[in-house]
Amino acid sequence: MKGGYSLAQIGLHWLVALMVPVQYLTGGSIERTHHAVHMGMAPAYWDVVQHQLHNYAGMAIGLLMGARLVLRILQPPEIGAPGTWSGRAATALHHAFYAAIIGQACMGLVASYVWFGIAPYHVIGSRIILAMVALHLAAAIWHTLVVRDDTVDRILLPRRKRSAKNL
Repeated sequence: MKGGYSLAQIGLHWLVALMVPVQYLTGGSIERTHHAVHMGMAPAYWDVVQHQLHNYAGMAIGLLMGARLVLRILQPPEIGAPGTWSGRAATALHHAFYAAIIGQACMGLVASYVWFGIAPYHVIGSRIILAMVALHLAAAIWHTLVVRDDTVDRILLPRRKRSAKNL
């Protein structure tokens, strides 16, 4: 098996992967909450709860992705085929994920607490991330069902410590 990721990297990956859908499921509450307030009405209780969940989960995702980035810098993964087009594309997509998700969390923070005018860009960012997730899932399916390699195993199983014999 190719070198994989540490247990911490795997845990953070799947924690973020579970939290990102929450953002898409709760995002609509923000528009409903703000619309109600601007119309002089009290927003629905459940919309307020979802709005808060969206905000705080977004901040948590930003912090978790920051931690993932630090871990990636300190413990870089062993890249399977860095010279191939697919290896370069995978690296580019992973770097884009860090930039897009951390940027998205920052825009959400700004939209919530500093300047709501950035909100349309936050919405555009969510669509870009959704497209990236679709591409990421398609690549995982392709590696699993077509290529039949161990690429996906790298994010499922922690990397093994190398012993002196294996070097």
